[in-house]
Amino acid sequence: MKKTNKHADVSGPQTVTGMIKLHNGQKAIKIGFTDQRISAQAGLSPFAGFLHWHKFSGVLRKWLPARTSPNALTAQDLGLGFITGILAGAKKLTQVAHLRRDPLLPELLGVEAIGSQSAYSRFFQGFKNAPANGECFGGLWRWCVERLRSRREGYTLDLDSTHLLHEDGHQKEGVRTSHTREGFKRAYHPLLGILAEAKLVAGFWLRPGNCRCDNNVVAFSQALLGCLPQWLKLGLVRADSGFCYEPWLALLEERRLSYIVVGRIYQPVAALIRQTTRWQPTELPGTEVAEAEYQGVGWSRSRRVVLLRHHQAQRPEAGGKWLLACPGYVHQVLVTSLPLTVPALEVWRRYNGRAGSENVIRELNECFALPHLSLKKFYATEAALSLAVLSYNLCVLFQRHVGWREKVTANTLRYLLFTTGGVLSHSGGYLTLRLAVRAGRYREWWRTLLERFTGLLPNCNAVDELHPNYPGSLFYA
Repeated sequence: MKKTNKHADVSGPQTVTGMIKLHNGQKAIKIGFTDQRISAQAGLSPFAGFLHWHKFSGVLRKWLPARTSPNALTAQDLGLGFITGILAGAKKLTQVAHLRRDPLLPELLGVEAIGSQSAYSRFFQGFKNAPANGECFGGLWRWCVERLRSRREGYTLDLDSTHLLHEDGHQKEGVRTSHTREGFKRAYHPLLGILAEAKLVAGFWLRPGNCRCDNNVVAFSQALLGCLPQWLKLGLVRADSGFCYEPWLALLEERRLSYIVVGRIYQPVAALIRQTTRWQPTELPGTEVAEAEYQGVGWSRSRRVVLLRHHQAQRPEAGGKWLLACPGYVHQVLVTSLPLTVPALEVWRRYNGRAGSENVIRELNECFALPHLSLKKFYATEAALSLAVLSYNLCVLFQRHVGWREKVTANTLRYLLFTTGGVLSHSGGYLTLRLAVRAGRYREWWRTLLERFTGLLPNCNAVDELHPNYPGSLFYA
């Protein structure tokens, strides 16, 4: 009878051949190859559980345009693969298609396969006009917002625009030269609507790079407001000076929506600032406020205008515009429909909360490939970018579903969660996935997280927040 070594490692793969020695400066490391089915994206399993819990494949089937070819991947399969690719860190269609090598993702998502680059190109080319894009993604934005809870005081809607630079996009529709923060560059100029308290995007439209800030803003706002469920209350609308546009202000007033918008400091407004002598000191040293009823050029009526000036010597960090006639100060102008019972300084403070929308846009740019996705046709690009923004929304809703009070970025999720490896096997007729997670508290955290998506109703088990940077966290090493 053949003797066996009781200390032999029987858990290791038996298909490792052709070992190569790599020296790390202290010792040699043997490197070989294996035929075992190993996934580098096994950590996406909780997110896949979240999608299945919400039956999101059916949501995509309802809103994405059906494909006519009987041999092609379905629209919902392509949509799920694209969203998962963006969450995994892909920035281009070729990188999404690279996930076809992962043996786990199709089974994890419940799709036939991850699409190839050509499949995604043909899929996005099917989006050919604004009405089709609006109907499709308007329904998806509404689905996202319907996952939120109502708030007695309502939500704050921040409207903003940004530039997506594409210096090499000379043959692509909509890439036009415009003035950006980095000078005159070729870019797109999309519009976004963001619910501030939830950090959720409620609407996204793509525009050519050379359009004005207020171009199409009325139609965009009408479409966005039409997608919001009736039970969702808007307590305030905020926007920068690019939205200080009479038809848009009139629309908000017609809908009886309170707003705070940065005023444009043209010559008449600059003259108003110079003539204002009733500056009132505030509790903030170096900041003074004044108010006026002012009817701007082209306005149908006068509106409440809050004027602020910050003494640069006392408040060098304050933002605003510097005027030649008022040396030593920077000025801000806010146009608002809030009643006089809201003090001028409080109006300014409420507007300052809009900085959160800038963080959302920054995360979309850094983590969700917005500056990188660009196809030849304009509406195809809008569809790809909209699905990327949708993946951001799903990332936000995933964290809300788990119960984390403080949102973390997608990069943090990728580093601590999504890139966890796993080994696939078949056992007892089941596909088995064994996550490469160390035993102890960390493994129990994973178990609790996965159990959140195993029933029809969310369980009551609390999942520790995903904070890697403070002592006491299970991620702190």
